[in-house]
Amino acid sequence: MKRRVVVTGYGAISPLGNDVETLWSNIKLGKSGIKKIQFSEYEDINTKIGGFIDDFNPEEYLDKKELGKYDLFVQYAYAAAKQALDQSKLDFTNSDPHRLGVYIGSGIGGIDTTLGNHKTLLEKGPRKVSPFMVPMMISNMAAGIVSIKTGFKGPSFSPVSACATGNQAIGEAFINIMHGYSDAILAGGAEASINPLAYSGFSRMRAMSTSNEFPEKASRPFDSQRDGFVMSEGAGVLLLEEYEHARKRGATILGEIIGYGSTTDAYHITSPDFHGAERAMKLALEMASIQPSDINYINAHGTSTPEGDKSETKAIKSVFGSHAYKLKVSSTKSMTGHLFGAAGGLEAIITLKSIMEDIIPPTINYENPDEECDLDYVPNHSIQAEVNYAISNGFGFGGHNAVLVFKKFNEGNLPTRS
Repeated sequence: MKRRVVVTGYGAISPLGNDVETLWSNIKLGKSGIKKIQFSEYEDINTKIGGFIDDFNPEEYLDKKELGKYDLFVQYAYAAAKQALDQSKLDFTNSDPHRLGVYIGSGIGGIDTTLGNHKTLLEKGPRKVSPFMVPMMISNMAAGIVSIKTGFKGPSFSPVSACATGNQAIGEAFINIMHGYSDAILAGGAEASINPLAYSGFSRMRAMSTSNEFPEKASRPFDSQRDGFVMSEGAGVLLLEEYEHARKRGATILGEIIGYGSTTDAYHITSPDFHGAERAMKLALEMASIQPSDINYINAHGTSTPEGDKSETKAIKSVFGSHAYKLKVSSTKSMTGHLFGAAGGLEAIITLKSIMEDIIPPTINYENPDEECDLDYVPNHSIQAEVNYAISNGFGFGGHNAVLVFKKFNEGNLPTRS
């Protein structure tokens, strides 16, 4: 028998706040977390804006002596995981540590550590390279450090699937718990990739917005004047838990995850094929045992790239038919920017908050309609609307697609699984 999976905690580090309530408050208000980058290293790069975090204090979560051993993406991951765990009130008095897991991925991992040590190698030689470089830079170390510091001894998994990473980590954790292998898993993503090399690479691809004079307006998903994504950083982690396990220990249940779809385009390294996203949404709905017409809201991948937004719109219309025009669809990347491997974790939290409060967040900077993007993108202001079922989409370079379905938790009306 397949088991129900609920959410009992979440944590966030983001350009719009370093906890979930601050993040959600700013999302509801339609605020942007995008700023100008003032550092001289960016002078010759076309893009000089980003969702960088300048108010994170890692010493709230980690000892000062540990910070030199952990890349920033690991610090973000542990902070978000600690928030989620504290909220859930899960501990070893009510859980078996061998049935508690950590599924936290990163699209790029410790790139700052890699670049810093490469510079040291060139300038000072190999004997000055840090002995901590390798464990600091590898992408699985976010999950590794969270496991070490929490004592979770169950399965550990660190997907690296570009911008689908966070959704895939959550989806695979959901499957693991649903089939009875674990009782609870910390799942999500973390990223700290804002640096001149990453900016130079994406700039050369012409994938990033160059609206440097108006950073708050640069990320404009589905708008006809969109000119690329805006890079951001942070982490989003959820505590997923088997329903009976959560109920028996008296946990507060925040929502339920009921579906997951994962596909690959097998098409192109960067350009999307809408059929892959279409199939992922269909698979997620099929697993959830609900109809397309049951979905009230989609938190879109919506990166603000010309081709990506058009492809996602086409996929939504293919899956939902006439209901696509009744759905509310918004891209919160218009406010947070694109957190790459952390995007799915952060957006899963936003989707859950939307369900919990029956508030749909906006797509800000939506000013110029695009005839190929013709859905209701909840322009510029959040709205009050009933949200019982919602989807969160995550699509990444290489053709990776991962889709999650969330449901409002109702003790007396949970779906039966067999």
